[in-house]
Amino acid sequence: MYIIIIGAGDIGTPLIDIATQSGNEVVVIERDEKRANQAADQFDCLVLNADATTKEILADAGAERADALISTTDQDATNVMTCLLAKEFEVPAILSVVHNPEHMGLFEQIGVNTMENPQQLIAEYLYRAVARPAIVDYMRIGEEAEVFEIRVTEDAPVAGKTLEEAVQTDILTGDMLVVAIERQGNDHPITPRGNTTIKEGDLLTVYSSVGADPEITDIFGHYEDHIE
Repeated sequence: MYIIIIGAGDIGTPLIDIATQSGNEVVVIERDEKRANQAADQFDCLVLNADATTKEILADAGAERADALISTTDQDATNVMTCLLAKEFEVPAILSVVHNPEHMGLFEQIGVNTMENPQQLIAEYLYRAVARPAIVDYMRIGEEAEVFEIRVTEDAPVAGKTLEEAVQTDILTGDMLVVAIERQGNDHPITPRGNTTIKEGDLLTVYSSVGADPEITDIFGHYEDHIE
């Protein structure tokens, strides 16, 4: 893809790294001279030390042929203006970081995909890692539902049972669905069926409409999430 990234700060820099390492053609626009020079030295991409809120600069960056534009600056006003200009160039995919939740509606009105305040997301993730150590990774869906990864321990109630048996014995409820199983020795994740047996050491991807509270993690043999 041809990707324009606005900003080479804390968010933009790792994004540039990922995008260039993945073989994309990347153009970076950064108005801070020091950051621009650092990005130019570090990454194999074109870096423009300029203000992305001007149409001429986006044109110089090749916006008319860009597949995507991602705005990562710490100023919502800058991100909005850049995205509006990208819409004029009819960039197919436009994404922006939004720092103030009150501004989410504005980005939605102009048809821009958004990512909520990344600092807040990181803080929530770190807190969750402490509060729910059994959870390897998770994604919240709506207010309560979650998709999470968890490893099955030796004494887990679900270990050694097929999914069908686990449902019949009410170990797994109707609020839960095992989506995938990663098992040592298997090159690819297992797509679980009713007759699939869950084994100790399996890394499960689980959907739970009621979240992943300690009663849920108990099912997989993790009792450390209970607060004494």
